[in-house]
Amino acid sequence: MPFSFPPGCRAAVVALALLLTSLPVQGNEPAFSERGFLTPNDFNGSDVERINQAIEVAAETGTRVVVPRWNQTTDGKRDIWLLDSAILVRSNTVLEFDNCHVKLSDRCRDNFIRSHNCGLGITKIETIENVIIRGRGRVLLEGADRPRSTGDAAKTLGKRTYGSDAGKDGESQTGDWRNIGILLAHVEHFTIENLFLKDAHCWAISLERCAHGRVRDIEFDMTESRMIDGKKWPNLNQDGVDLRQGCRDITLENITGVTGDDLVALTNIVGDVPAGTDRSTMVSGTAFREGDDIRDIIIRNVRGHSHGGHHVVRLLNASGLKIHNVLIDGLIDTSPAGKPCKATLKIGDSNPVWGGVTPVGDTSRILINNVSSASRHTILVAGSLTDSVISNVIRNRSDGSPITYASGKGHIRNVQTSNLVQVQPAVE
Repeated sequence: MPFSFPPGCRAAVVALALLLTSLPVQGNEPAFSERGFLTPNDFNGSDVERINQAIEVAAETGTRVVVPRWNQTTDGKRDIWLLDSAILVRSNTVLEFDNCHVKLSDRCRDNFIRSHNCGLGITKIETIENVIIRGRGRVLLEGADRPRSTGDAAKTLGKRTYGSDAGKDGESQTGDWRNIGILLAHVEHFTIENLFLKDAHCWAISLERCAHGRVRDIEFDMTESRMIDGKKWPNLNQDGVDLRQGCRDITLENITGVTGDDLVALTNIVGDVPAGTDRSTMVSGTAFREGDDIRDIIIRNVRGHSHGGHHVVRLLNASGLKIHNVLIDGLIDTSPAGKPCKATLKIGDSNPVWGGVTPVGDTSRILINNVSSASRHTILVAGSLTDSVISNVIRNRSDGSPITYASGKGHIRNVQTSNLVQVQPAVE
């Protein structure tokens, strides 16, 4: 029979783990002792309660949690898992989705998945480690039909971006980190792989102050708008993968699809919002901390475009934070004819909102190789850039040039370029 226990009750967790090694579960599935992993179908409660109970037990016993295609409920068998709140991963979590469909419910104002060490009211975030989130076969994580909130913390619900909470008393009227699909903060030694994310409420995957990880084999389908009750609504800030303050030693590879905003972004900007509030798109807070540079990042095999006309890959740092030691290798821009992205790769920004052009040396040691572009700009350097290499770039347009120095070359130091190719106009 299935079980449930009071949240946080460690003794119950251990006792339950021991019982599950021998007792049968719902339906015709074999017992845990026979199959060697837990499923949410071993537990009672809502869909997300059962997933989280399985994760808590598995973290204690060192086993896997598998979310299967079929959701066994008291009402029968369903082929969808509806989340009213976030799945919370812990240290030593192996969370595996097996050919299943996971969807946010219209009641949910929360992430698909979040590291359990952070959230509302958590001002001191302890580091967790050894987290694996992966899909087997075709796994779909999909946003709600009527999201309560969309967009980042700078967007007001019902004005620039959709949210069914617009105008409701007691509800935040701007977006925040709860709109992010998969959100990890202060997590070390992690993997996120083989997932298809559709209609995220904001950034699909965001990492804050994380280290020693891999994000790979990820596909996106997001267009910065949604058809809701017969009307087209904006759903802004639909980035694919974002690395935020303090991320280091991380590999992003085999990232593909269409996003509303940037497909991949490294964003390092200081603010004044503390951790644990609903006033930011960063759950761990935006204030400066020692070690907050983004560094030692590999971005490999990115193929896609921004439906909203933004960037395929963007590097943005400001306020004294740095980005350095970044390898970008294999970038194919799939912008459709007549609707190009602004840039295949944008480095920096001269906008005063971000503090203007970064000091020379703040963005450095960037190695860019093997780029095919169909955007308005191929490589757009809008800030400073030093000690870097750009090679093997093809601009699939006869206008413009392979590299645009929007802020002028006065902010460029020791940047080597080679094999820059621009297609020629057709000869009539």
